[in-house]
Amino acid sequence: MHFLDQAKIFIRSGAGGPGAVSFRREKYVEYGGPDGGEGGKGGDIVFEAVAGLNTLIDFRYTQHFKAQRGMGGAGKNRTGAGGNDLVIKVPVGTQVLDDDRETVLADLIEAGQRITLLRGGDGGRGNASYKTSTNRAPRQSGPGWPGQEMWVWLRLKLLADAGLLGLPNAGKSTFINQITNTKAKVGAYAFTTTRPQLGVVRHRNREFVLADIPGLIAGAADGAGIGDRFLGHIERCRVLIHLIDVHGDTDPVEAMHIVEEELEAYGAGLDEKPRIVALNKIDLVDAELVEAFSQELLEAGADRVFPISGATGKGMDRLLDAVLDYLPAATVTERPSGEVEDEQDRQPWSPLG
Repeated sequence: MHFLDQAKIFIRSGAGGPGAVSFRREKYVEYGGPDGGEGGKGGDIVFEAVAGLNTLIDFRYTQHFKAQRGMGGAGKNRTGAGGNDLVIKVPVGTQVLDDDRETVLADLIEAGQRITLLRGGDGGRGNASYKTSTNRAPRQSGPGWPGQEMWVWLRLKLLADAGLLGLPNAGKSTFINQITNTKAKVGAYAFTTTRPQLGVVRHRNREFVLADIPGLIAGAADGAGIGDRFLGHIERCRVLIHLIDVHGDTDPVEAMHIVEEELEAYGAGLDEKPRIVALNKIDLVDAELVEAFSQELLEAGADRVFPISGATGKGMDRLLDAVLDYLPAATVTERPSGEVEDEQDRQPWSPLG
C-alpha cells in the first residue's frame, strides 16, 4: 500500500428539502385548509477515525464528497425524509485543516471518534406552518436551506509513543528492524527510508509503538534532502530517540547539533521533547573511541548517552529501559480503549476485555 499523509478534498453537506403547498380536499371534511409538510433536513458531513488505516491514499482517487439532500414535504402534513449523513473514514491521527493549511478544524486522535464538520441544511417550511388567523389559505412554502461546502486538507500525523530520528545512514532502519517486526529497507546509501515506518516494540512485558522517519540533513527546514515534512509524524511522541553514527563521516557532536537545529527550526514543540541520544554502530569501532565520543556528547549537552549496536543488539536493553521511563502506565497498544497515565488507574487484565 502506498503511503500518503496529505490530501485535499471537497466536501458539501446536503441541502434541506423544500416545503410543500397542499390543501386538504376530503369530501366530507369541511374547511379543509392547508396541510403542506416541511422538507427533510440535508445530510451532515461527518469524519470518523477508524483503526487499521495508516495512509490517506484513498483520497487521491476520490476527492469530492457530497451528502444527500433532504426530500421535499408532502400533503397531509408529511415531512420529507432527511438526507443520509456522509461518514468519511480516516486514519487515527488525521487532522482536518482549512484551505489555508494552517487552521485546524478537527483533530481525530482516538479510534471511533466522530466529528460533524458540516451540518446539512434544514428543510423548508410547508404552507401549513404559514397559516394564521388572517391568512387561512397560505400558498407559500420555504425552499429549504442550502448545504455548506468547502475545500479542506487532510493531514495524517501517525500516533507513536517514541520517535526515531537522525542523519541519513545513522542506522535507523537496522535499529527498528532489530527490535520490531518491521521490514524496513536497509542499504549502504543515504535516504533508504523515504516514508515513515511504524513498528511495535515488545520489551519487559510492555508494548509501545516506535516511529522511524526519513533522515534529516542540514537545511531540511528549507527543503534540503527530503525536507522536514515527515517531522509531523513524531509530534505526538512522548520521547525521541536520536541515533548518531559513531562510524560516520560526520562528527557525533556536529550530528547532534544539526538535528537539534532542524527540530528548533521546525517548531511545534519538537525541540522541547525529551530526547535520548544513542551512539550507534559501536561494533565497528573500539571501546576507547566510543567512550571518548560519549563524553564529548555529554559535554555538548546530551543528558545521557547509550552506546548501542543496531546490527548486533548490544546495549538495546538499557536504551529501551530508558524509553519505558517516559511512557504512560499503559499505552494504546497495551490498552486499545485508551492509554492510562498512572499505574494505580490501570485495570487488571481480564479475558472479557
